Amino acid sequence: MTLAERLQAALTSAIREQDALRRDTLRMAVSATNYAAKAARRPLSDDEVVAVLAREVKTRRESVEAYENGGRPELAERERSEIAIIETFLPRALTEDELRTMVAQAIVESGAAGPRDLGKVMAILAPQTRGRADGKVVSGLVAGALAQPAADASAAPGAASATGTSATGTSATGTSVTGPAEA
Repeated sequence: MTLAERLQAALTSAIREQDALRRDTLRMAVSATNYAAKAARRPLSDDEVVAVLAREVKTRRESVEAYENGGRPELAERERSEIAIIETFLPRALTEDELRTMVAQAIVESGAAGPRDLGKVMAILAPQTRGRADGKVVSGLVAGALAQPAADASAAPGAASATGTSATGTSATGTSVTGPAEA
């Protein structure tokens, strides 16, 4: 049974049980997957359905934040309930430790040396984490991991500091800089 079929079966079950919140949430999810299938002009694979559901969850998380900032906690709570319903159809979310391990492996695999290589690492991680972790969280972990070696190197004598100058008063490119370097 495909994920799209499971969604449809769950919707039918929610209608029979007269569970209004579950019914409405699943109707929106089924509608989103049907819309994506029509746009693709073919039935969606399970991975594509997961991507659609992950997008729905992301939209609802943004709505939760907007409702909380707007002083509408009851609507924020409804969105959280919808997130919980949709997440039952998504793969198990990755823990932070699992993500850190995956980030470390992707950095080694890509040969990334610094923050400029964030795109290379994310290109490896995105397919592995899609629907299982928030892209912002993954990107933040990658950026933090890539920035750490630079921070460790700047503590060494004569190494470039965060301002791009070394202790000798020259920039990382070797040009002279007026004034002392910040350490």
